[in-house]
Amino acid sequence: MEKRSSPERGGGPHEVWWRGTFMITGPRDTLKLARKLRSEMSLPEIVLWRELRKRPGGFKFRRQHPAGNYILDFYCSVAKLALEIDGFAHDSAPAVKRDRRRSAWLRSQGIATTRIPARMVLNDVEAVVVRISELCTERVTMPGSNTPVPHHHPADGPPPQIGED
Repeated sequence: MEKRSSPERGGGPHEVWWRGTFMITGPRDTLKLARKLRSEMSLPEIVLWRELRKRPGGFKFRRQHPAGNYILDFYCSVAKLALEIDGFAHDSAPAVKRDRRRSAWLRSQGIATTRIPARMVLNDVEAVVVRISELCTERVTMPGSNTPVPHHHPADGPPPQIGED
């Protein structure tokens, strides 16, 4: 499917239509920094990325994804969910203020943010992935959501029959 950009709105984020989903992106400088950060991920980010690459619950995630002037640790465009891995650097007052401002801006774009403590990823990544998958499912199935449920993956076998779970 072809990649098309919608007109930029007053210097805000770029939205790109990609494979049936509007994906938020950012200016060229943010894109370049995101590419660089993909090679400099922290240990908790690497551990979580190993699991998210497997598409838990059928949801695709992007790592170090640009969104306006921000770079999201992980992003699921179908669920419009940003995942931020928070280590000790996020505990200071200025960092908390920046994180709040960032979350508010993302919310204004229709994107929810979930903050996950780094130690939780390192201690029990499986539980973290299960919860992330649940959050994505909740977001795509909530009333009024314009977001479609993820498509079935043929490699997983045929979809269940009606009335079958």
